Amino acid sequence: MLVMLHGCAQSAEAFAASTRMNQIAVREGFVVLYPEQNHLANLQGCWNWYQTRTGQAQAEAEAILATIHQVSRLQTIDPARIALAGLSAGASMAVLLAIQHPKSFCAVAMHSGVAPGIAHSLASALTAMRGHGVATPLLPLTGGAPLPALLVIQGSADHLVAPRNGAMVAQLWATREGARTGRQRSIQRGARYPSIVTDYKVKDRLVATLCDVQGLGHAWSGGAASLSYSDPKGPDASRMIWAFVVKQFAKVAV
Repeated sequence: MLVMLHGCAQSAEAFAASTRMNQIAVREGFVVLYPEQNHLANLQGCWNWYQTRTGQAQAEAEAILATIHQVSRLQTIDPARIALAGLSAGASMAVLLAIQHPKSFCAVAMHSGVAPGIAHSLASALTAMRGHGVATPLLPLTGGAPLPALLVIQGSADHLVAPRNGAMVAQLWATREGARTGRQRSIQRGARYPSIVTDYKVKDRLVATLCDVQGLGHAWSGGAASLSYSDPKGPDASRMIWAFVVKQFAKVAV
């Protein structure tokens, strides 16, 4: 199962239409879950990923996890094959959830989000989004459990979430796991925006991948045309995410 967390000013339905992840799910045979933020909790429909000081962020993360568990039981989902992905505020909530419950997910994809631990209030969240925040190193997890593999997709022309945020969370993951930075490689498919891709590995184990999409703003890369926060000129983020996730699913012992 792939859990998709929408961004601000998006509904679950709009996010599904923009990403077109449902079409991939039908073709590849997996379940997609789209939790939706309650507008009573945030008027703009944002996940409150930054409200860690008040505990609201943690409470929302727990509510999402409870929904995941409920749907997993109803759909008989393999609990070892569940992954997270999100855009903007949804991406920030996804990495927070992955850190709080690393054993519950085998992969997480953060598209245009902010690193965990960098904000604890709305004011510090706005500072972090502008690229001026300082992230706290991730603490070792109980029992030495590894973090789920991370894919970061970030646009170089994002004026809402500063591009350095993507590199920051990839480096946090790498530092926490003791991973080495691989050689950067450039990728371009057809007329779509080119990407600069960097892998972080511990021996042969992939810890994180940073995909810096050149020219992409604050939008789902390769998303459906004419929808908000969606840019069809970018490489297909949905395909990238599923390709990344399915590799992690394949590593799970049967």
